[in-house]
Amino acid sequence: MTIKKLIVLSGAGVSAESGISTFRDSNGLWENHDVMEVASPEGWRRNRALVLDFYNQRRKQARECQPNAAHLALAALEKYFEVQIITQNVDDLHERAGSTNVLHLHGELSKAQSTADPKLIYPLDHWEIKEGDKCEKGSQLRPFIVWFGEAVPMMIPAMKLAKKADYFLILGTSLQVYPAAGLIDYVPQTSKKFLIDPGFSENHFGGKIHCIPKKATEGMGIFTELLLSEIEEK
Repeated sequence: MTIKKLIVLSGAGVSAESGISTFRDSNGLWENHDVMEVASPEGWRRNRALVLDFYNQRRKQARECQPNAAHLALAALEKYFEVQIITQNVDDLHERAGSTNVLHLHGELSKAQSTADPKLIYPLDHWEIKEGDKCEKGSQLRPFIVWFGEAVPMMIPAMKLAKKADYFLILGTSLQVYPAAGLIDYVPQTSKKFLIDPGFSENHFGGKIHCIPKKATEGMGIFTELLLSEIEEK
């Protein structure tokens, strides 16, 4: 029997249940900063120390958090499906839960990038990037994060994955963040589409997307039962 492909687009709602705040929350980490101060090339040029500190704190927090039931459920589904996760999140909770195929659209907190050559990327075994930390070409290291105003180079491979989906799951994201939200347009019409988000119901999409109006952890339990019951019937 051919193994079906489950493509997952995950967002901040998954990480939130592990205790990672987002700038969209009222208590989010970005609350005291204009987004352009800490997440744009212009902000980096104006105040490099502020940007480094901001991401150092996010990195420290992410290291202290643990994968939740939603992360673990996705990893467990690899027993039954070819699972590929496309995530907007910059933490490594999917990987730490055991998922083996994770594509990060917006970069990774656990890595640093050269300011001289974007292709030079370095894994971090600690939570700080300091002023004076340099790449092999002698330039300051920056967070390996796609900032506002920068291209999203992983969108092209993400589009290719979306086109191959037998099942497409949107988890913890409200389809408002572009270009990631546009991936749904590349999913074949014959594919089954699911959305786990407490803010949506079936009538939002005219029945074209099966909505599970729950938070990520609870919703993944329902989704897993639906998917496994379907393959058992076949």
